[in-house]
Amino acid sequence: MDIVVCIKRVPATDTAIKIAADGKSIDPTGVSFEMNAYDEFALEQARLLKEQLGEGTVTAITIGPKDAQKEMRSALARGADKAVLLTTDQWVYDGASTAQALAAWLQQNPAQIVLCGKQATDSDNNQLAANLAARLGMACVTEVSKLELADGVFTAERDIEGAREVVTCKTPTVISCNKGLNEPRPANLKSIMAAKKKPLEESPADLPAPAMEIVSLELPPQRAEGKIVGEGAAAVPALIELLRSEAKVI
Repeated sequence: MDIVVCIKRVPATDTAIKIAADGKSIDPTGVSFEMNAYDEFALEQARLLKEQLGEGTVTAITIGPKDAQKEMRSALARGADKAVLLTTDQWVYDGASTAQALAAWLQQNPAQIVLCGKQATDSDNNQLAANLAARLGMACVTEVSKLELADGVFTAERDIEGAREVVTCKTPTVISCNKGLNEPRPANLKSIMAAKKKPLEESPADLPAPAMEIVSLELPPQRAEGKIVGEGAAAVPALIELLRSEAKVI
């Protein structure tokens, strides 16, 4: 069984973000990048499925600059058998154009299972899985927090407001993975060295014009400095008054 894992290269969550001079993009200077956290669950799930089936190939794929080789090597070290980098110097922020480019590759390289994170930590669009499945004519289950495969049929659990939904679907399917689905295993020295010998293919990304436009980017306003209103029990009346008059939470 062929399994494809869609991975996104995102700014590290602890990096300092600056807005570029155009006011519409991120200045990459000094920014460190990493694999999207939710995609780690997708990669680990692909690894678990391959182990369960006892056969198959796990392919990690991403769209990004040549520097994204780092994230692809990380994916290889964490269980992928091969990696594909669709190269572009564009900042890819649009879910529809991303899905179209990935669908074009998958139509030439069919897979029975396509896994991705439920969303990216930079854009939080939560669009890719459903958009990709629609273009490929495949079943789709999103935000999966528990997954079982038996006789070619998935049983998936997903959290919805106030409840947990259980659905089944047959392969081929696209599944987006949520936190808690599994516990991603880190790469060890042996797997890191082995990753250097695994294939990493590169080809230009076939990206259409974005379906959406970023008009402007702004950093959130700085938080006001904290206020010390006193010490011990004597500060309680003043604290209550501030919560009522300034914070307006009581």
